[in-house]
Amino acid sequence: MAKNKILVADDESRMRKLVRDFLVKEDYEVIEASDGEETLARFYEHTDLSLIILDVMMPMYNGFEVLKEIRQTSSVPVIMLTAKSTEDDELQGFSLGVDEYITKPFSPKILVARVDAVIRRSGQAKEAKQIVDVGGIHIDSNAHMVLVDGEEVMLSVKEFELLNYFVENPGIALSREKILNAVWDYDYFGDARTIDTHVKKLRSKLGSKGEYIKTIWGLGYKFEVEE
Repeated sequence: MAKNKILVADDESRMRKLVRDFLVKEDYEVIEASDGEETLARFYEHTDLSLIILDVMMPMYNGFEVLKEIRQTSSVPVIMLTAKSTEDDELQGFSLGVDEYITKPFSPKILVARVDAVIRRSGQAKEAKQIVDVGGIHIDSNAHMVLVDGEEVMLSVKEFELLNYFVENPGIALSREKILNAVWDYDYFGDARTIDTHVKKLRSKLGSKGEYIKTIWGLGYKFEVEE
């Protein structure tokens, strides 16, 4: 069975070696990149990546710039590493489609646990053999594909899971906390504002169909298709 392949992008060679050693120990295959330009080159070279670990501060192109280009063609899961975690940085990353944030310094064991969790969730989405058509939105969970009025829409793993959760609970008022518990792991350390950022991005990508996601002020959201 082929190993899951992970791209580790960080300009610090010591950090890359630390992460690589722990991932290889867990039977992952690791590809390395030391700057933004090399990261994109490796991304286009290896089309079978299971996950990308991406440092924010890198030469040539920073992590946000790299992620923005990656998301134009791929929904591969991305874990962002950051030396200083600010709310604005996290919101920017989530708006671009990052799946997890880890602040330096971190425990390598925690990083591996997060990698395992993200890849597991991504794999579950790919293995689920389910096709749903609702209100002009076509969701193929097996192919991790979404079509809106016949046009493919590129969603991150989290956006895809969020859309699925909404579609699976039509007409139900969903609190931010309930969405957070259902779509994110129970050990996620973010807050409910993460939900708002992802919903905003998802609505934008769905175009006119984004209106199906109704805001319930003071509570959360409800997915309701207008007949």
